[in-house]
Amino acid sequence: MIAALIGLPLAGATALLLGGRRTNAWGHFLAVALSASSFFVGLGLLIQMMGRPAEERAVSQQLFQWITVGTFQVPFGLHLDQLSIAFVMLITGVGTLIHIYSIGYMAHDENRRRFFAYLNLFVAAMLLLVLADSYLLIYVGWEGVGLASYLLISFYQHKPSAATAGKKAFIVNRVGDAGLAIAIMLMFTTFGTVTFTGVDAGAGQASAQHLTWMGLALLLAACGKSAQFPLQSWLLDAMEGPTPVSALIHAATMVTAGVYLIVRAHAIFDLSETARTAVVAIGAITLLLGAFIGTAKDDIKKGLAGSTMSQIGYMVLAAGLGPVGYVFAIFHLLTHGMFKAGLFLGAGSVMHGMHDDVNMRHYGALRTMMKITYVTFGLGFLAIIGIPPFAGFWSKDEIIHAAFGQNTFVGAAALLGAGVTAFYMTRMMAMTFFGEARWQDDVHPHESPAVMTIPMMVLAFGSVFGGMAMLFLGDIEGWLEPVTGFAQPANAISNTILIPITLVTVLLGAGYAWLRYGRRPVPVTAPAQVSILTRAARADAYGDALNEAVFMRPGQYLTRSLTWFDTKGIDGAIGGLAAAIGGISARARRLQNGYTRSYALTMLGGATLIAFVLLLVRL
Repeated sequence: MIAALIGLPLAGATALLLGGRRTNAWGHFLAVALSASSFFVGLGLLIQMMGRPAEERAVSQQLFQWITVGTFQVPFGLHLDQLSIAFVMLITGVGTLIHIYSIGYMAHDENRRRFFAYLNLFVAAMLLLVLADSYLLIYVGWEGVGLASYLLISFYQHKPSAATAGKKAFIVNRVGDAGLAIAIMLMFTTFGTVTFTGVDAGAGQASAQHLTWMGLALLLAACGKSAQFPLQSWLLDAMEGPTPVSALIHAATMVTAGVYLIVRAHAIFDLSETARTAVVAIGAITLLLGAFIGTAKDDIKKGLAGSTMSQIGYMVLAAGLGPVGYVFAIFHLLTHGMFKAGLFLGAGSVMHGMHDDVNMRHYGALRTMMKITYVTFGLGFLAIIGIPPFAGFWSKDEIIHAAFGQNTFVGAAALLGAGVTAFYMTRMMAMTFFGEARWQDDVHPHESPAVMTIPMMVLAFGSVFGGMAMLFLGDIEGWLEPVTGFAQPANAISNTILIPITLVTVLLGAGYAWLRYGRRPVPVTAPAQVSILTRAARADAYGDALNEAVFMRPGQYLTRSLTWFDTKGIDGAIGGLAAAIGGISARARRLQNGYTRSYALTMLGGATLIAFVLLLVRL
């Protein structure tokens, strides 16, 4: 049954890609049906798991012996436990809603069948990643997710910007993938195995140095897939893909993979304080960087992309806190999956009604024209900024509390991020749904069809009640503890004091944004005279410029230098030697002219020379 989770969407992708145009009329329905079937299989497995004692809930299924090289043996096996089933329900549940939404969103696209095939492939690859029972098999799913993201981000490949964005995502992620490959090699040389059970069992006997290098390599991998500093630049450009792709990448699949990897490898991070500190630092930097970028984006999708970068930063920070934070990292990942998917689908609904215009300066007053979108987007907005009792309040506040228990500066960074999140999300709400209408003359806003609004309603319901359900009914802490471990955070600041402080910070950020964008007219054209900070946020904090200066330009110079050395040095030396031998041969060839008198003269000269030398020797 575990294999069916992956097999169903994989079968859909195969049928649609190989079936060709014959599947155009019904291919999208097949993709939705198979994704939904995978969800119901996962739901059945979850119910079975809940009926067993905590220590017996993990199950494994070995499909076949995959690699056998001497003593190194890796089975192709799947592992389902409390951690992986949480991801299964998120991937298949949110993924199926996005599939349904895409029926309406992609209704008039001539390549709709190919789009749904890629969606199925994306879901299948992510399921393989979270169900693998070894780090080597995770790598297969890891690369599958990278391939699917490349295909979907560059789906509109006729647009140079989309083609460039797909290549950028693919190349940047290869840097992170190198980290995972190095980590797997270190595991093999250290433990002689790459299975979860083997690595977990051997971690206690490994040296601190080996564990630190493994942890840092795994962190590099996570930075690539989860768009964390310094490998975050691809995520904003990934908005070139269709909006449902953005929802799938940001909520249920690709960017969550890095958080899963760190939490799954907790046995390594538990024993390396250096690696955990690096994880916390990366998470804190990224949550502030992403929030900062979101404050100045006029493109509604890129604003949400900066938000995703920031929210994943919260999860990475929590994962770096060790047993104190693993559960809260996954808790926030699950709640974020619901409200962020709802926000992206809401953004797609707005674009649908605005002739695909993504510029929020051309919106305004849409609450009266798109009431369902307004309400569902608004509920997601309240969830992400952490207003009680919405989902984000329960998960993000736990991370802020745990961060203060670890370090005051880390806690302050998490708290500041909450205030900035409230600012840029309130700005987004105000510019999109409030104020005066700033529509173009040929735009006539209208509500999206039911096939798009119903998934938005379901996700809005999760944005309201999902956090409470997982915390109080599902006991998320007790559910994940057998897999990840759990320790109560240090009570540096009690929740009785911290929660009001956090809410005041959120309200201050939201209030300031409302005063600037809700109470004042919003210019249709972005002001050219802005502060240095605004220019930096508009330029994605100069991430591309930094990559160009630090990596691309030196890489080009190195490549040119190596090319010159190869052409002038290696090829020149070989060519020069060949020319020298050729010249000598040409001159020596003149001695072989075919005349007997010449040869006799040469022999006479040689004999005379030998006689002369012998005479000198005797003297």
